[in-house]
Amino acid sequence: MMTFHKYLADSKMFEYGKHYKECQQQNKPFIKSKINPVHGNYSVHIDLATCNYVFSNSEQNKIQKLIQNEKNYVNSNCNNPFNDYTIDEELIWVDGVSSENMDVFCNAVYDLTQEYHD
Repeated sequence: MMTFHKYLADSKMFEYGKHYKECQQQNKPFIKSKINPVHGNYSVHIDLATCNYVFSNSEQNKIQKLIQNEKNYVNSNCNNPFNDYTIDEELIWVDGVSSENMDVFCNAVYDLTQEYHD
């Protein structure tokens, strides 16, 4: 059996499609990241359409803090400023995650979802 990946980064469309199906089968969130050529930082998408739960207010607040920490880091340490983000109960989009923190950020969001949902 193949190992489940918490997220997929800089992959081809068919790989994202395959990962999306794996997330559906395992009731896990679909998380992908891709370098944004405009500013060189990552766009990260977290989608709960693949699982049977939504982000609680508490989770949204914790994710908001993760995003704010990353925004502060990027605006202090990177050439390009943090771009933008949105959060709701099913979808989170973050544009501007640094390449240094992308892995930690994606893993932290995934792990946070698993604290509340199995």
